[in-house]
Amino acid sequence: MSRRGVARLTQPLLRQTSSLSGSSSRIAASSSKLLVGPSSFNSSLRATAGIPARNRLLSASAPHSTQTSFFLASPSVFPSSSDSPVPDSPIPIFTTVRDYRAWRSQATKDSKSVGFVATMGALHDGHLKLVKASLQENDYTVVSIFVNPAQFAPTEDLASYPRTVESDISKLASVFHTSSSGEDRRVNVTFVPSVREMYPNGFTQVVADQIGAFVEVKGLSHQMEGGSRPTFFRGVATVVTKLFHIIQPDNAYFGQKDIQQSVVLRRLVSDLVFSHPPSPDHLHVIPTGRDPNDNLALSSRNAYLTPDSRQVAPVLYRALKTGQDVWEQKQWTDANKEERIKKTLESARAIVLEQAEKCKRDGKNVNLMLDYISLNHPASLENLEHTLADKGTEAVDVGQGAILSGAALVSQGKDGKVTRLIDNLLLGFKL
Repeated sequence: MSRRGVARLTQPLLRQTSSLSGSSSRIAASSSKLLVGPSSFNSSLRATAGIPARNRLLSASAPHSTQTSFFLASPSVFPSSSDSPVPDSPIPIFTTVRDYRAWRSQATKDSKSVGFVATMGALHDGHLKLVKASLQENDYTVVSIFVNPAQFAPTEDLASYPRTVESDISKLASVFHTSSSGEDRRVNVTFVPSVREMYPNGFTQVVADQIGAFVEVKGLSHQMEGGSRPTFFRGVATVVTKLFHIIQPDNAYFGQKDIQQSVVLRRLVSDLVFSHPPSPDHLHVIPTGRDPNDNLALSSRNAYLTPDSRQVAPVLYRALKTGQDVWEQKQWTDANKEERIKKTLESARAIVLEQAEKCKRDGKNVNLMLDYISLNHPASLENLEHTLADKGTEAVDVGQGAILSGAALVSQGKDGKVTRLIDNLLLGFKL
């Protein structure tokens, strides 16, 4: 269709929209922001052909001002919330549960599947990998951006955690997937709530002072990352429970880098019988995004790294890969599984400890400290080394494989910002 033809088709839509805003000249002037490109618009017209016009536009009784740009997304046109942190965002930004649920209700009426990617912002290619997975498998995709205070201890980096909403939206707007039918799927909406919206009755980071409903997943939260961050998974389980209730995803996507989080959340979905996502199998774990040159696991906190500490950071992956190579040697049997566990851990830990000694000698003042490297059962997260020491070889089950994971702290200078590095590899099983 020609541009002139598209213009003729869009005039009724523009007139309806201008009646909502009370300023036809303003809407006409921003019509390039109201509509997607001609080819996408043709697809949208076909998709909305059977939907009454009143359902394609926000009603006049909408709770927020319509003095914001519109975006032709999904079967309905919904504006960003009036307090959107990014004016004229190419993707609608909802900051309230009420605004989001209005959109979700329409998606349900239209029988569209919704994929969900929960983030804390400061997006990188690892996040976009999750978004692409959702675009491939769902009609619509929702991304949340919320720095959750409940998963930070009072001594951790909540205040300094990178907040880059404008660039995050730009990155999300650049991602698309062309379906088998030729449809270009893009992120449909973002949910960017305030702390008050997510914790309407108030919140404190001091667990002993907290009042109200919080969620814990017992037996899966104290080991691995939980050993150093004892309240972390309580905060994760609480905020993800809230997000699942709000977003109502048919599918959710998380990264393997945070593998313990994925195990915890799958158990949460199963034990509390969530309707959205409807089963643990609908919580998809996507392989860790890595730097193509040195395999450093992508992380928002990598922004803290100085050039010198960035050169050191890939040591954790090298250590885990060394341990994986030992674990996969062909001489291991059930009879020598004790030695297998010990050799795997010793070889991995040695790589980090050796690098830490080099850092002390090279004069660059990079500080590297190993927090832990452990082998854990893929389902129970039981620490295999501890079980071996406490209960003996008969109590250790390596038949289902193991998670080899680790964490290290790196900084530069006496008062340099400390970056926590985490990573893991799957030994003999798939998620």
